[in-house]
Amino acid sequence: MNFPSSIIKNAVEAISNFPGIGKKTALRLVIYLLQNKKTAYNISESIKILVEQTNYCANCFNISKTHLCDICSNLDRDKSVICVVEDIRDIIAIENTMQYKGHYHVLGGLISPVDGIGPAELNIESLITKMSNTATKEVIFALCASMEGETTSYYIYKKLKSFSIDITTISKGIAIGNELEYTDQITLGRALVNRYSFEQNLK
Repeated sequence: MNFPSSIIKNAVEAISNFPGIGKKTALRLVIYLLQNKKTAYNISESIKILVEQTNYCANCFNISKTHLCDICSNLDRDKSVICVVEDIRDIIAIENTMQYKGHYHVLGGLISPVDGIGPAELNIESLITKMSNTATKEVIFALCASMEGETTSYYIYKKLKSFSIDITTISKGIAIGNELEYTDQITLGRALVNRYSFEQNLK
């Protein structure tokens, strides 16, 4: 794709780094921003604030304005139950079901050797440490039923196997490979309520 100037080219290449946005779509967005400068400045400032002011909960790695997120600091939540999720989108999806009142642990991704993501790149060791320092009774795997999700669940299961806790997984009413954020609230809520022992997956 030929561009009239390097400025346009650089902007298109930058925007096309977003997931699901190709260069043609990026070019349309660039032209829109040029035609709507006030919007462009607002977006630029919002992104700047997002990057500079976003913090992460010291306990679960959820996005937070303070040391602890609203969920971890809520005394009405059951801290003995921890739901392991891939990222913040899954917390939003689960919270929308209104079927879960425990805590979370955000991994920040899934094990994927193809993408160069191993256990060390994820928030796994902090989860193990949490098990050693808290009175956790149950860990729920709420990871997507993809190869990466199953691999990650199994790796963490082996790490947690020595602890005297229940290790469960959400029921598979969710299509293979589907992210939790795209699952309707009723289906996801039922999957949480009808969770079962992770060991059943291994038989």
